[in-house]
Amino acid sequence: MDVIIAGAGGHGRVVLDILRAAKKHNVVGFLDANQDLHGQVVGGLNVLGNLNLLPKLKSNGVGGAIVAIGDNRVRLSYARKLKAAGLKLINAIHPSAIVSSTATLGENLVIAPGAIVCTEAKIGDSAILNTAAAVDHECEIGRAAHLAPGARLAGRVRVGEGAFIGIGASVLPCLKIGDHSIVGGGALVRRDVPPGATVVGVPARVIKTAAVSIAV
Repeated sequence: MDVIIAGAGGHGRVVLDILRAAKKHNVVGFLDANQDLHGQVVGGLNVLGNLNLLPKLKSNGVGGAIVAIGDNRVRLSYARKLKAAGLKLINAIHPSAIVSSTATLGENLVIAPGAIVCTEAKIGDSAILNTAAAVDHECEIGRAAHLAPGARLAGRVRVGEGAFIGIGASVLPCLKIGDHSIVGGGALVRRDVPPGATVVGVPARVIKTAAVSIAV
């Protein structure tokens, strides 16, 4: 199937590389809101324009799309727009990732090289499991959450919508990471993280809390 990538930045290059390695779809180009990128070549493909091109692309045979934007809220917003345009939201799963056959996967997912998704884990729509992230048994990852490279979740951890788990952070079993919270790089989480909280350190401690609004 011919597909496009929404987002032509660094994450877009990563997603392109994953899709090429997986060899399941034919990527025809990028879309991006940054007009300075329009007409540029990224990874050998043209940045075609912005989302206004979606009807034309669909009429020309493009059937699928994936959002390659790091910002969790923006990624979710773009996913809704692509789906509303009638495109199928695809997953980018690198062949070196290990994904249990008992795991439940949403759509618009990025599962990067070396990532591990263990038995009966549930991965929500528009989530990112970055390079070598590990999701142990029966974890639940909310939509548009992002696990940075090397993040590690023990069994039965729940990660809320739009949460971010920083590079190399570890979360002990059965804990809850609240919606739109942030776990700093290298942190060791030993207790639940409230929604909207930012935690850092070993053990992780709350340094900031922000109001949380849930997207629909």
